[in-house]
Amino acid sequence: MKIEDYRLLLQLCKYKTIRSTAKKVLISQPAITQRLKYIEDYFGVNIFVRTPKQLILTAAGEQIIKHAEKMLSQETRLHNELMESKGKVGGTLSLGVSSLVSQHNLPIILEDYTKAYPHVTIDLITGVSEEIRQSAADFHVCIVRGEPLADYTCSHLFSDPLYLFDTKKVAGDVVRPFIEFKTDAEYQKLVESWIMNQTKLRIRRTIKVDQFETAKQLMKRGLGMTVLPRSIATDDLLELPHIPLEWEGKPLARETWVCLKEGIRSLPQVDAFVNMLVSKTWM
Repeated sequence: MKIEDYRLLLQLCKYKTIRSTAKKVLISQPAITQRLKYIEDYFGVNIFVRTPKQLILTAAGEQIIKHAEKMLSQETRLHNELMESKGKVGGTLSLGVSSLVSQHNLPIILEDYTKAYPHVTIDLITGVSEEIRQSAADFHVCIVRGEPLADYTCSHLFSDPLYLFDTKKVAGDVVRPFIEFKTDAEYQKLVESWIMNQTKLRIRRTIKVDQFETAKQLMKRGLGMTVLPRSIATDDLLELPHIPLEWEGKPLARETWVCLKEGIRSLPQVDAFVNMLVSKTWM
């Protein structure tokens, strides 16, 4: 058994179906099915009962999952202890990063980081902040938008003001489509509250897309208005009509935080990465 096999079992247990697991870990369903068969043959028992809707752990499967958790925990602890004892900037750096930050800021940071510390292996998962929050325990470092993670050591990276963009002058005498995109509940609530208090703004909520980049491109082609953070507003975008979102005379903004578990910064690769983050000029 490889350590990756134990990790796969935990992912199957977490996501409940082979299809969902395949989407999360970016491995094909046939490959996962074949690997699961090998693991079950290795142990000589069925680990899951396969139903049309989900995978259900057998009694033997519950024992094997506990063993898998123990093996991964021991592997991580040993790896961290070895890195600390060497004092070398190496090993694995596990990151969970907000989609917006990962698209617009992270590539440059990781390019600089991997050049400075070529012996570090990057383990990266991106998603909306709510997804990163739910899986925070899986990462050395999380970068999230909105509120900082409770019970984590968090440092503020930057404030990101919000703007309403359109290709036409933002006015209340014309009904315009509003382009929404998939994001976390906190961001949606912020925008919803602002819209509800705009008595002169007339919108038609008929367009919903999966990513803010899609919303931006549709808006640029005159298909409606959308709310976007300043951090993704390129020069050509700022030439379009736009107004800041304000509440009681103050600008509405999304805060971005780097959060990590207490003590994890003693790992050289983590400390080096956080130092690079907090010293960066973001906006």
